[in-house]
Amino acid sequence: MATIHRRRGIYAGAAFFALLLAFGIGQAVLQNKADAQARTVQAPMFEVDPLWPKPLPNHWLLGMAIGVHVDDQDHVWIIHRSSATLHANEKALELGVGECCRGAPPVLVFDQAGNLVRSWGGPGAGYEWPESNHGIFVDHKGNVWIGGNGAKDAHILKFTKDGKFLQQFGGLGKNAGSNSLEHFGRVAKIWVDPKANEAFVADGYLNKRVAVLDADTGRMKRYWGAYGNKPDDTPQAKYDPAVAPSQQFRNPVHCADLSNDGLLYVCDRQHNRLQVFKPDGTFIREAFYAKNTLGSGSTWDIAFSKDPQQRFIFIADGTNEVVRIILRETLEEISNFGDGGRQPGQFYGVHSIATDSKGNVYTTETYEGKRVQRFVFKGVGTVTAGRQGVLWPKR
Repeated sequence: MATIHRRRGIYAGAAFFALLLAFGIGQAVLQNKADAQARTVQAPMFEVDPLWPKPLPNHWLLGMAIGVHVDDQDHVWIIHRSSATLHANEKALELGVGECCRGAPPVLVFDQAGNLVRSWGGPGAGYEWPESNHGIFVDHKGNVWIGGNGAKDAHILKFTKDGKFLQQFGGLGKNAGSNSLEHFGRVAKIWVDPKANEAFVADGYLNKRVAVLDADTGRMKRYWGAYGNKPDDTPQAKYDPAVAPSQQFRNPVHCADLSNDGLLYVCDRQHNRLQVFKPDGTFIREAFYAKNTLGSGSTWDIAFSKDPQQRFIFIADGTNEVVRIILRETLEEISNFGDGGRQPGQFYGVHSIATDSKGNVYTTETYEGKRVQRFVFKGVGTVTAGRQGVLWPKR
């Protein structure tokens, strides 16, 4: 009888242990599911298009690609620096000791299928081509704006879509500091507001300001520095994420883009921050991204999502080699994609970013990246919070 009771006790203990184990496993499964749900967010979804654009003609190669814009026809404009990187290949062609390659013209335009439909740019009569062209924008009148961040670049150029020279504002080698009303200081990017016909200038790699021009005459209407302060060109101490934020922009001021609801977003690149203003220079708020990033900083360029509310901002971060997805209302980063490397969907110095009318994202890469990529919009859905990695097409 004692033996039977012992067996019953053993069986009961085993059953109780199995119940606890099952309960524990069930709880773990539920917790893992909850954790997985907690690690996801609703955000735009993308896949890289590894076949876009099509190969360039004429043995052309891209140099450092340092500007991208999508016009109202959904044509993708890029500007790059080929001549600084292809001398050896071009010399081989000249001497007849090689068959490849030469640098493509600085301005290249692609259609949605990836075909090259326009190409032009470089020195010409009546204007001073930048020592180091930088940034490209096509305004509501079809004018193409180009800046430059070379040592002597203190001007802005404006052309027709076919490359006919229209106007030059400022002059090569005439930089006069961040409070000049006539010249600039190594301009990174221009954004033209069609409603007010004003050009917002991220000025820039030498100056420390946003400058606003009449888009027809080039007359300087106003300008400001960080927090709306008067710009001060006094050299700053080395960036330290542990100290209070600087009251001045740090070079380069790399973007100044206007949203549909009339807010201006300024990339203070090496301060790792995005500052938001009213068009008159009134400071509204700021946010930091990868605040401990040193060197070239984390906020290189931005683009807005194409929904009417522009719910999302995409930040190109060429130091950490990702595109950050930001909620525009709160400036909170909810996810990011990309990684360092040379394969499609990876980045080497992701520099500039733009979106087309369908919500597709385009990026260009500087340094040895030297390319443009397209990321196809797949709607808003559930994505990994934080780092998504490379957005390779799903089979």
